[in-house]
Amino acid sequence: MDRVRPSLAAAAAVLTLAAAWPAAARDDLVLGMTLEPPHLDPTAGAAGAIDEVTYANVFEGLTRIDAAGAVVPALAESWTVSDDGLTYTFHLREGVRFHDGTDFDSADVRYAFERAMAPESVNAQKGYFDAIARIETPGPYEVVLHLSRPDGLLPFHLGQGDAVIVAPESAATNRTRPVGTGPFRFVEWIEGDRVVLERFPEYWNPEEPRLDRVTVRFIADPAAQTAALLAGDLDAFPNLAAPESVPLFEGDPRFAVEVGTTEGEVILAVNHRRRPFGDEAVRGAMALAVNRHDVVNGAMFGYGTVIGTHFPPHHPAYIDLTWMNPYDPQRSERLLPELGYPDGFRAVLTLPPPSYARRGGEILQALLAQVGITVELEPVEWAQWLERVFRNQDYDMTIVAHTEPLDIGIYARGDDYYFGYDSPRFNEAFTALERTTDPATRAGLYAELQRILAEDNAAIFLFQLPKLGVHDARVRGLWTNSPIQANDVTDVYWAE
Repeated sequence: MDRVRPSLAAAAAVLTLAAAWPAAARDDLVLGMTLEPPHLDPTAGAAGAIDEVTYANVFEGLTRIDAAGAVVPALAESWTVSDDGLTYTFHLREGVRFHDGTDFDSADVRYAFERAMAPESVNAQKGYFDAIARIETPGPYEVVLHLSRPDGLLPFHLGQGDAVIVAPESAATNRTRPVGTGPFRFVEWIEGDRVVLERFPEYWNPEEPRLDRVTVRFIADPAAQTAALLAGDLDAFPNLAAPESVPLFEGDPRFAVEVGTTEGEVILAVNHRRRPFGDEAVRGAMALAVNRHDVVNGAMFGYGTVIGTHFPPHHPAYIDLTWMNPYDPQRSERLLPELGYPDGFRAVLTLPPPSYARRGGEILQALLAQVGITVELEPVEWAQWLERVFRNQDYDMTIVAHTEPLDIGIYARGDDYYFGYDSPRFNEAFTALERTTDPATRAGLYAELQRILAEDNAAIFLFQLPKLGVHDARVRGLWTNSPIQANDVTDVYWAE
């Protein structure tokens, strides 16, 4: 027995030390998203969900937008601009590889940009490249862009998902098997469920990423999002679609809640090609019938900032124009007969899956009914919305958040764009903005564009979408705000 006692004591000591030793920090993350992307090529589609999976994780551009919204180097280590603003010279990183093992160089940049600029291109933001007249590649790590006009936003636009660099060897299959230069490489996509990414061991920055594996799960139902977080099936939901659950998570020490801002203007878009929506006076009467605070309170449980135009309230150039169309249903009801609609009119409101759209649609249906406008709600899936509403303009009204940063220029696309707004006055001011690099002049032009949209009631502007982030309290490095459509997990890690 005397010989046994030291062994038992030693074992007890080992167990005590093991219990006291901190558990190793996790090296994986399970992240939730509301919408599943239609494909995984950010240079070939308008859905923000594509960027939310791939931007900065799988694909990179010459520049990058960081968590503060600043333009920082990415595949370009640095760049210079000529005095006349017409020549940008980008100096590329050396030793960068794509996930398939091919080397990155200036030829890939030229290929990616010429592909985006081509007449047959399906890039959702071809306008980002409009000013580029000619591309030169003097060496393997130098790219020179010659512009036809100054473009003060070029470095910012080149940091968007639409301008990421793709290689000719893999571009054709990026929709289903994306190959980029980012810190994570694609593993698998189980449609209707998840996308799995893993750390790319040959990433050019050896200090990144800090996780070995990231699983992005798609959960559309707000109640299911809440349940998955509470059950521990998800570690984070950067854009929770269940604002009613935020107080629940705020009271639970297992979770951290971060309420931030996004670039998402939520609008009631109308099809200007269809009666009566082509009539500015009718749109104005409709705007008077909409209590935007009711929409924010009812659809978002108070989270969100009402807006009177298409511009984010946190931007320095924002002007508050909510006073231009105050809630006045009595006036709205008086105006409609004068405009030829004594009995109101009927319209279909097509609603994509996000809860802000589905819940907001019910509130707008009730508000518009009070002035004689009968609204039929038509819920559709995201793929249907993209095909019918966005591509084929087959709709009366819809609710959607435009989450692209500084995207006021979409109103200059005329009949090519899904709502078909066409204003020579707006187009002229936007052209002046594109040709101006002076910050003060640009701010004044942004203000003018905002006023034109509010005066024309180009859409019925509802609210700025908040970023409701919920995550395990031990997770660090997720963005509080969304200056760009992204769930950048490059610097995410677990603190134990």
